[in-house]
Amino acid sequence: MERNNQLIHEEVKKSTHNKEIIVIADNLRTPENIGMLFRVSEAFGVKKVVLIGSSWDLTNRKIIRTARSTTNNLSITQLEESTDLINELRNENFVCLALELTNNSIPIKEYKLNTNKVALIIGAERQGVQDEILQKVHQAVHIDLFGKNSSINVVNALTAGLYEITR
Repeated sequence: MERNNQLIHEEVKKSTHNKEIIVIADNLRTPENIGMLFRVSEAFGVKKVVLIGSSWDLTNRKIIRTARSTTNNLSITQLEESTDLINELRNENFVCLALELTNNSIPIKEYKLNTNKVALIIGAERQGVQDEILQKVHQAVHIDLFGKNSSINVVNALTAGLYEITR
């Protein structure tokens, strides 16, 4: 049997996909989650990240340490509010999905994506996606969970969501 050897970065074969993905982060509060948002987004080939809410200092050492230079490969925009963003994306033929458990959400693995242009919206650690945004998206989707807890860390949910969108 052939021995398993861990690969270094240069040895990893890069996968590709044909989707134009934008990740929108609605009022995230912690620098570690912002940094991991960048790292996960870059790993899944996201083209643009939009941070809504408080303006973040992207030179914050916790963000930089957690992001591990992935910000060099992302387009990052910061907006104070989301008033027109979802409407603009819809006009550009993006399917806008809120990653949020709601009375009308469906499991993301069951969502039939019929376009290559996707905006995935994640919400704040405590409050989730703002109601104003939830009312404008095409669909709210959620990650099926099987334990007693009804939620997971927002960036962990983003990771599962991006996996489903890109597979």
